[in-house]
Amino acid sequence: MVLKIIGTSHIAKQSINEIKEAFEQELPDIIAIELDIERATSLMEEEKEEKENQKRKISATIIPKIGLKGYLFAKIGQYAQQKLGQSVNVTPGAEMKTAITLAAKNKKEVAFIDQPITITLKNFSKQLTWKEKYYFLSDIIKGLIFPKKMLKQSGLEEFDLRKVPQQDLIIKLIKQLRHRYPSIYKTLIEDRNKYMVKKLIQLMRKNPDKKILAIVGAGHLEGMNELLLKVDVL
Repeated sequence: MVLKIIGTSHIAKQSINEIKEAFEQELPDIIAIELDIERATSLMEEEKEEKENQKRKISATIIPKIGLKGYLFAKIGQYAQQKLGQSVNVTPGAEMKTAITLAAKNKKEVAFIDQPITITLKNFSKQLTWKEKYYFLSDIIKGLIFPKKMLKQSGLEEFDLRKVPQQDLIIKLIKQLRHRYPSIYKTLIEDRNKYMVKKLIQLMRKNPDKKILAIVGAGHLEGMNELLLKVDVL
């Protein structure tokens, strides 16, 4: 049994190339992806259908299920990711789509290991504090008025969207998130790390003789590796 985890950026062309290279070098039997089945289905639809599906998925009608704060966060996140993706001419999630396409082409098993998005957003709505809401609004306003200053404070003034950030920068940003937004860190990073590691462990125990290539966002890489080191898989 061999497990390799790749940390990606959802809008970096570098990630697409790294996935292709890892697939050729590792020759995995199973591709594990940081998606739930609902998001994966939307991602693999045709562009027009995908846009309509996204509208349905995070339309106002879903507020009773995920909460107002979760809905607003999803809308802001979607808008930001689309704008950033347009700036580098990469569709958000292109690296995940590449992995799924490669698996289908080579007749490999695909495992969707992320927590369902509705659960994540519902937890986000429940756990976000008033203090964090104030920080969130304050940071958005400061970012609009003083973008260069905010980037410098975060260590992102030389950030290249076309590449996956260096691991030391990712660790620094995760620490900042954990300090300033502890409930957001728990909901978006920590809880999902645990969920995905649990899924990977189940996958490894079920397939002890197979190679697994896991593809997750770079912000999850260190936390997931730490959790895996604490577990006796077999």
